[in-house]
Amino acid sequence: MGILCLALELFVVAIFARIILSWFPIDPHGGLRVVVDVVSKATDWLLVPLRRVIPPLRIGAMMLDLTPMIVLFALQLFVIPLVCSGTGSSIL
Repeated sequence: MGILCLALELFVVAIFARIILSWFPIDPHGGLRVVVDVVSKATDWLLVPLRRVIPPLRIGAMMLDLTPMIVLFALQLFVIPLVCSGTGSSIL
């Protein structure tokens, strides 16, 4: 169970990283592009299908993608407490 808890918590960190990285312009030829690609590949398997169900929220000319926040809330409130109960591990 400890490895599964660690994997879930690392996934939470990856989602946070993806949210923060989305706020900044990334040079397509820069070194940070590799980090963005790795984080995107690590989180796309869950976020992309959810985006089909929960489309981005349009606020004027801006679009707000709520799927990372929904996944974070679900992981923190339901999945991690159920899977990691009793192990005493939590980085967040």
